[in-house]
Amino acid sequence: MTTKDKQLVLKEKVLKGLEKVYEKMVEFKKEKNTEIAVMQGNEIVKIKPE
Repeated sequence: MTTKDKQLVLKEKVLKGLEKVYEKMVEFKKEKNTEIAVMQGNEIVKIKPE
């Protein structure tokens, strides 16, 4: 396995991990009924998870 292949495998694992964390964060915010702060363009916007 080349270095480039190892980097691609690592990248895929990191992206899957980030997706899991995002899903857990949204679930947590729903349970606590709190807003999520996100960037839209150059502004910080707070939204309710649904």
